[in-house]
Amino acid sequence: MFRDMRRKKQLLPPEESLLILENGTSGVLAVAGDDGYPYTVPLSYVYHDSKIYFHAAKSGHKIDAVRNCSKASFCVIGQDQIVPEKYTSLYRSVVAFGKIRILEDDAEKRDAIEKLAVRYNPDADASEIDEAIRKDWEPLCMLEFTIEHMTGKEGSELAAARRKGAI
Repeated sequence: MFRDMRRKKQLLPPEESLLILENGTSGVLAVAGDDGYPYTVPLSYVYHDSKIYFHAAKSGHKIDAVRNCSKASFCVIGQDQIVPEKYTSLYRSVVAFGKIRILEDDAEKRDAIEKLAVRYNPDADASEIDEAIRKDWEPLCMLEFTIEHMTGKEGSELAAARRKGAI
């Protein structure tokens, strides 16, 4: 169903792909947009138990696209270091494919936004998080992306160094 990665020597081990998802702070969500055009949008997210959570407004292009088609992909760039003299970059990235849904149940929605809040403000106490969530609860929409397939890739220079045991 999903394509194999063409440059297999650059495939990241699954545990390193997960680390990129766990440590990343933003990524790009791709959905089927209006009139057959892809729609991509950069988002903050949190990864938890093979799922990725995003917050959104209750209306707009992204929500309309999700309602029309649950299939999506999400990309996170974990490293991107330009090497000008070699006309390349040392990169690591992950692309996940899966299904996305709007969380309608208040308990699920609350659990997801708490995960996101802790991810971006780990030093906040529970009362601070609760106050922030209550303040923005009414217009809040939470999305859950369930990963069905994922690949991580690194630049050829990094892959060569890995094969030599330098990484």
